[in-house]
Amino acid sequence: MLKDHAKIIQAIALSGEVIGRKKLQKMIYIAKKMDFPFQERFQFHFYGPYSEELTLRVEELCNMGFLNEVKEKKGGYYQYRYTLTEAGQEFLGMNAIEMPRLGDCLTDINTQNARFLELVSTVLYFDNLPEDEVREKIQTVKKSQKYTDEEIDAAYEYIEALKGRAVQ
Repeated sequence: MLKDHAKIIQAIALSGEVIGRKKLQKMIYIAKKMDFPFQERFQFHFYGPYSEELTLRVEELCNMGFLNEVKEKKGGYYQYRYTLTEAGQEFLGMNAIEMPRLGDCLTDINTQNARFLELVSTVLYFDNLPEDEVREKIQTVKKSQKYTDEEIDAAYEYIEALKGRAVQ
């Protein structure tokens, strides 16, 4: 049961710090789409793929003292920062998770902004469709984001680069 929790802890440990709940959701979703063994189920939501299971696991990990969640007021909204606690580090030491190359991928993903990750995860969510239909979907379901063709091209290029990192 706690193996799935340990994978989340491992992801945050490898990332150092994750700023934003939305970003954490996108990071795990993208890693899952790169064939890393995350078990959380995702459905399409306002900001792209979202997992209630992931939200609950993170909450449980904070309650168990394995993750530190800091809530900061940023203008008109709150932002959350996630880091590993000492107890979380000890837990990982006893529940080692082998996911080679996950650190490379997550470190890279974590450097991207949440808006771009929303686009990348949306492209991946509809990856069963031809590219022209994915582009159409993005212009429909993400209309308010006003993604340009150049941004969508960049998302496709980024996905290919990540796939290369994940399987090296």
